[in-house]
Amino acid sequence: MKISDFLCAKAISCDLKSTTKADVIAELLDLLISAGSFEKKHRKKVLEILMAREALGSTAIGQGIAIPHGKYENIKKLVGCLGVSKQGINFDSLDGEPAYIFFLLVAPVDSAGPHLKALARISRLLKDKYIRDSIKMAKDDKSILAIIQQEDGRLAKL
Repeated sequence: MKISDFLCAKAISCDLKSTTKADVIAELLDLLISAGSFEKKHRKKVLEILMAREALGSTAIGQGIAIPHGKYENIKKLVGCLGVSKQGINFDSLDGEPAYIFFLLVAPVDSAGPHLKALARISRLLKDKYIRDSIKMAKDDKSILAIIQQEDGRLAKL
């Protein structure tokens, strides 16, 4: 599985404006809605699902990364968006550090396999400090997409 299989190219932000966990999740969700990944009428329910998942335990995995995710019955395929916070956000991370890079995933209820593969693929990509730093320093959304596509291509050859 490649990240470009589920990352919505029109739902990338190199400069998130939010300063809290709840606000950044809502901002990321709005990126997906603006990109047409699902209808605005589903926003409230999806936001509730994502926040309920956060209540179980933070999706911030350390090293400045958070992967908020949830499953929703009215979505047909796994979709994701990516955002970067220049100032960092307290996301109750395992290492106590702020999160800067956010991948938000919304999956169909019956898609355990693809959902878990996507989480693993994102984790694998962001293990690389060079990739994390490149994404954080990207000047625009297209640059972030180019980094992801380049790494997708490189990892597909391994």
